[in-house]
This record gives sequence, structure tokens and C-alpha cells, in this order.
Amino acid sequence: MTIRVLIADDQTLVRTGFRLVLDAEPGIKVISEAADGEAAVRMARQLRPDVTLMDIRMPKLDGLRATELLAGPGVEDPLRVLVVTTYDVDANVYAALLAGACGFLVKDARPRLLVEAVHAAVRGEALVSPAVTVRLLAHFTAGGGREHPGTPLTGRELDAVLAVARGLTNAEIAEHLRVSLSTVKSHLANAGGKIGARNRTEIAIWAWRNGLLK
Repeated sequence: MTIRVLIADDQTLVRTGFRLVLDAEPGIKVISEAADGEAAVRMARQLRPDVTLMDIRMPKLDGLRATELLAGPGVEDPLRVLVVTTYDVDANVYAALLAGACGFLVKDARPRLLVEAVHAAVRGEALVSPAVTVRLLAHFTAGGGREHPGTPLTGRELDAVLAVARGLTNAEIAEHLRVSLSTVKSHLANAGGKIGARNRTEIAIWAWRNGLLK
């Protein structure tokens, strides 16, 4: 299966650079480009790409709002949006993840990481620098500690959720818990349904907000 990618960035050189990196990768094809947020939303809704690379600072509509319109909590059939920006600022990362982004990268990341992030998004896994994730979630969820009022998780579901919150991939969780990859996916799907989280990022945020990690 070819992964179809839409690039949204107001800088032509950035879009060209991303296109060169991604089109050179077997199994990935850039299907179109958008130079502003409004065009990004319109084109994404029309083309339904597998992954949309979204800059934050763009004319007409900023990338955070565009991400929310494509992948936010109120979207019935959300798209996968990977935010790629120049600014590694906690507030930007947090806002992007809450808006529904499935990952967050800075533009000076090595090309291989960009490719890995696209593949991770398609697999339903969020790729955010572990250091950024821990720093970010620990900072913005300070003061948590309450238990979630919803259906309690089983012991194994909780183990999988905590592993996600620490930044582990499904394969790493499977090795850590000594279970199959399909079992990990089942645990996460069940946990997500119980806590109202649609993806790994929301599962991680839930865990930190409820004081399950320190």
C-alpha cells in the first residue's frame, strides 16, 4: 500500500524539501501541497490523505486550528495529522496534541525521522521525541492524581497504557509485557474505549492527567 501524504506549509522550500525526502522513500507518495491553513483543510477533506504534514504558523488559518478541524475531538472521521514546525515550544506541542495531532516534529529533524513519523502515523502510533513528551506532559498535568470516573482498566490494559505514556511503541510494549503484538493492540483499543481516548496521544495525556505517572 502506498502512503499518500499532503504537505501543508507556507514556505515553498520547506514543502519542496519534504517532498524530495518522502517521494524518495518506497511506499510513500506526496499527492499535493497547500500553502495556507484554509487550503490545507479543504484539500485534506477532498483528497483524504493517509497523513497530512501540518505547519503551525500559516496564513489564513493557523496549523493548530486546521489540525483541530481535521482531527479534533468533534470530527466524526478524523484524519491523521503530523505537526512539523520550527518551534519546539511546550505550548505548541501541547496544543497540537490536544487538537488531535498524531505526532510532533521539529523541522530540523533528520530526514529518516520524518519518514519514520509518517509510517508511525499510519500505524496509529504517535511519534514525539520522548524527551519532549515527558517534559511536556509532566509540566501540563501537574496537580493531577484523581482517578478517572469511567470504567476501570484491567491490570494488563493499565500496563499497556502506562507504557504508551512513557513513549514505548507497540513492539516495545509487546516485548516488555511478554505478549503478542495483537494482544497489545487489543489492550490499547479496549483501554481507549473505556477512557474515551481515540489514539495513543490521548491515552498518554489521560494517564498523565490522572496522575498515573510521576
